[in-house]
Amino acid sequence: MNPNQALHALGQSLWLDNITRELLHSGTLERYIRDLAVTGLTSNPTIFEHAIGHSSAYDEAIHSMSRNVQSDGSRFFALALDDLTQAADLFRPIFDASAGADGWVSLEVSPLLAHDAANTIKQAAELHARANRPNLFIKIPGTLEGLVAIEASIFAGIAVNVTLLFSCQQYLAAAEAYLRGVERRIQAGLDPNVGSVASLFISRWDVAVNDTNPPQLRNRLGIAVAMQVYQAYCTLLASPRWQKLAGAGARPQRLLWASTGTKDPAAPDTLYVEALAAPRTINTLPEKTLLAFADHGQVKQMLPSGGGDAEAVLAECGRQGINPAALAERLQREGTEAFAASWRQLLQTIGTKTAQLTQAGAP
Repeated sequence: MNPNQALHALGQSLWLDNITRELLHSGTLERYIRDLAVTGLTSNPTIFEHAIGHSSAYDEAIHSMSRNVQSDGSRFFALALDDLTQAADLFRPIFDASAGADGWVSLEVSPLLAHDAANTIKQAAELHARANRPNLFIKIPGTLEGLVAIEASIFAGIAVNVTLLFSCQQYLAAAEAYLRGVERRIQAGLDPNVGSVASLFISRWDVAVNDTNPPQLRNRLGIAVAMQVYQAYCTLLASPRWQKLAGAGARPQRLLWASTGTKDPAAPDTLYVEALAAPRTINTLPEKTLLAFADHGQVKQMLPSGGGDAEAVLAECGRQGINPAALAERLQREGTEAFAASWRQLLQTIGTKTAQLTQAGAP
């Protein structure tokens, strides 16, 4: 049993934070499923910008769409849905065997809609219908406007991956939006079994403070926030409110660790995977981190459900002048802006390729 399989045996799902056409067509993703306990994957605009911009694998499809698909955004979603529906079909046996707890893929709405609830709701419904897969999440950011769209989408029966969460407060707001959507479905006589995950970003905390924190706090803030959120997650799953919904047939909104690749070159490349081992959670790993953990990772101990030393670390960070609540808001804002920048670059890349391929007459 390799380290990835050991984590899976302890109850944590490992999802790949990447997708490319080569990954699908070369059999690499199938190998990761078979050998490295990968049971799902996530995508975002940055991942697709890199995949399309640094490969010729999409050129034929881009060229063929140039005659009948008018906008670069429409071309992107056609390309992404092609990749992600193929991936969803690969994961479908896992989805079925786990009764929908695992085996998911994710497609994000346009990041330009992060503060536009109405159009997020509209686009989420359109993408969900086009995908036509029971194991495809629509990713919606946990902004104030995103929360409105999340509740509405859950009520509409659309599975949602809530992205760009950074703090316990933001996680609880996302959980509340999910719970309200499920409760509204029950009140309307609808099936409450709608999938969702809440994605907490980890490493960006440490990137933000490592240059100012003393050595004893280096790379500890992100893990402390995760401990705090995991405690809130366990408390929620044990609450009478959730138990009532579970009794009616609802499934839990699983907690997902995102941004778990180590950014500090002086830190172990498996830092966040080893620190965030916890049952009933998901860790979505960059490909490099997935392979590193399989090679030399260790399953040392499980994340404590009681919060561990999170409060002590957060208090010490406070004494260093760090305001976690304000920093979480900043990180969410910067994350939203970064995804929007990747989205614009992605569309520019598709537009440039379309023009070049049209001029050449063939990919």
